[in-house]
Amino acid sequence: MSIHQRLPDLAIGRTAAPGAVAEPAVRISGISKSYGSLRVLSDISFDIGQGRVHALVGENGAGKSTLVKIITGLVRPDAGEILVKGRPAVFHTPLEARAQGVTAVYQDPKLFPHLDVAENMFVGNYPRTTWGTVDRAAMCRRAGEAFRNLGVALDPRALVGALSMAELQFVEIARALSGDVQLLILDEPTSPLTPAEAERLFDIVRRLRGQGKSVLLITHRLEEVEALADEATVLRDGRHVATRPMSQMERGVMVKLMVGRELSLLQSHGRAASRGRELLRVEGLTLPGSFRDVSFSLHAGEIVGMAGLVGAGRSEIAQALFGMTPAESGHVTLDGHAVTPSTPAQMLGLGLAYLPEDRDGQGLIMSESVADNVTLPIAGRLGHAGLRNRTAERQVATEAVATYDIRTRGIDKPVGQLSGGNRQKVALARWLATKPAVLILDEPTHGVDIGSKAQIHQMIADLAASGLAILMISSDLPEILAMSDRILVVAAGRIVSEIARDDATQEGVMRAATHSTETGHG
Repeated sequence: MSIHQRLPDLAIGRTAAPGAVAEPAVRISGISKSYGSLRVLSDISFDIGQGRVHALVGENGAGKSTLVKIITGLVRPDAGEILVKGRPAVFHTPLEARAQGVTAVYQDPKLFPHLDVAENMFVGNYPRTTWGTVDRAAMCRRAGEAFRNLGVALDPRALVGALSMAELQFVEIARALSGDVQLLILDEPTSPLTPAEAERLFDIVRRLRGQGKSVLLITHRLEEVEALADEATVLRDGRHVATRPMSQMERGVMVKLMVGRELSLLQSHGRAASRGRELLRVEGLTLPGSFRDVSFSLHAGEIVGMAGLVGAGRSEIAQALFGMTPAESGHVTLDGHAVTPSTPAQMLGLGLAYLPEDRDGQGLIMSESVADNVTLPIAGRLGHAGLRNRTAERQVATEAVATYDIRTRGIDKPVGQLSGGNRQKVALARWLATKPAVLILDEPTHGVDIGSKAQIHQMIADLAASGLAILMISSDLPEILAMSDRILVVAAGRIVSEIARDDATQEGVMRAATHSTETGHG
């Protein structure tokens, strides 16, 4: 049975089924918004039914984020109105929206790292004792209850700055659900989560729907839309394209509505892997507390996927190979030469590059230009006698923008103003400018739109075809299965299984990832 046990389709828009007319939980009516001469939303109208999961999909730049900001009181529309349970609602702030039961969990957790979990849960609304002081016992008790309701084992007294990405997301969701929520907006909620963790979130969403709560789901993962949504609304270029029940919204239709053209996603990269010489060999790599006895090899022309649960140690292995957090023992051979990874600069010089998961925090300088970000690792090589060669840098950046189809108004534009997909292309272009032989990609399509995702997949396939050896870490199982020639499964800091492309299934990968008692890796 499909995990999506779909409710009977409801009529969309202003037409209701025969009998009693159910008032929608939220009605979006004629919403428009411009910034100067740029029109970002144009006459957007659709209903979010009571006790329904409604997906909002579209490429980056389609207007989803602006619409969510309007619904939650962060931005005022130029025209149109929002009705909550049939009543016009004007939200000047997110607090006003929350007071009427509308709240959002955004893609990137917005928490205070120096506060503990309970303090973050109730910041601005701390429970008080009869003496007016903060009631920490009540705060921790209520936070603990919220996490138990989510099925999450999380200490309310834990420092938020020490939490994983998945744990940060659970804190955000628990905080959003702490009030009387009528409409919960989830913006890419599973981006940092493993499939098992995402399924726990799905259970929560289904439970909320069963309680009559409404959920607006914004996601680039169309399998999540298929699994959870009752209806879906598609935006493209700031306009409403369609709102349909999921019975009329199979994936190919959704993609075509989103991008305005046919687009193949998550199919085999379609190249015959030409496995060349061994470029990377790792033997017995160990860093106590992170990973142990890690052994594998990479060959020219192949893509090796690395799957596993959040916290399994995949990113730590990559960071050790790049010299960010050196391993304590083990052997690394790069293109036939023994190396001891000590610093990123050393490994870049030896031909190994690493694109981190946190591209905005570790991979890019958001305030700097596209040109500066692309050429930063090679600025010294392009210059002479300690002086930068701006002409050469601009030429490299201009070529990268054209080669990787980076959508920007110019190479001098701050990279922080680009969409997620284009920022990822800039990050890729930066490391590819170093001409690596081995490329490690950590969650390469995290947070990018469907069109950019397809482009990045093609880029990765083309790079492998050109002779690069690629290690791709991803929590997106369909992506791993589609792109990899071999799959290494990591659990509890060890490679517990190696699966050939033709033998790989989602079930097999997850079974290996959740049974950390296995030993060899084939």
